[in-house]
Amino acid sequence: MSTTSLPPWLAGQPVQGPAVPPEWLTYPQPDRLTRFAMRLSARSPMWLAPLAALACMGAAVGYTLISNPVEAEAGAEPSCILKFTTGFLCPGCGGTRAAWYLLHANVPAAARHHLLFVFAVPFLLYMYVAWAGRAVFKWKLPQLLIRPAVMITFMVVWAVWSILRNVPWAPFTAFYV
Repeated sequence: MSTTSLPPWLAGQPVQGPAVPPEWLTYPQPDRLTRFAMRLSARSPMWLAPLAALACMGAAVGYTLISNPVEAEAGAEPSCILKFTTGFLCPGCGGTRAAWYLLHANVPAAARHHLLFVFAVPFLLYMYVAWAGRAVFKWKLPQLLIRPAVMITFMVVWAVWSILRNVPWAPFTAFYV
């Protein structure tokens, strides 16, 4: 390759003025809300994000305990809009009842309502503790790395299970809750 086809900085020639990146490589300026969020996150302490996530989880647990989804009527509010309008069970149907049963240490009943939710909870809790422990306390817990193939397999199993629980023939009617 000849030196005439190389850019000036690679050919050893002095560069005339600042190098300007091509237009497709430049990013637009962030809007006002994005700049505000970036300033806020730069000033926030490291423990704030795990605390905010813990507050959201606490609110969900509190709502589940207060609403008692196990005793709710079929059309009682709040109801799943998909089940209310179509009669079909959505992929998350039974998750709130499963959470209620898990909070009361009844794992078989929780698994009856949403087996995949019960399967995922320990992994999600460990991932939160490892992340929050590293961010707040500088713990060196091993991070749970979920490979794409594992995640795709989980999503396929969840999709197949969501379809099978809506099939109105035995033995699939056992999945209906």
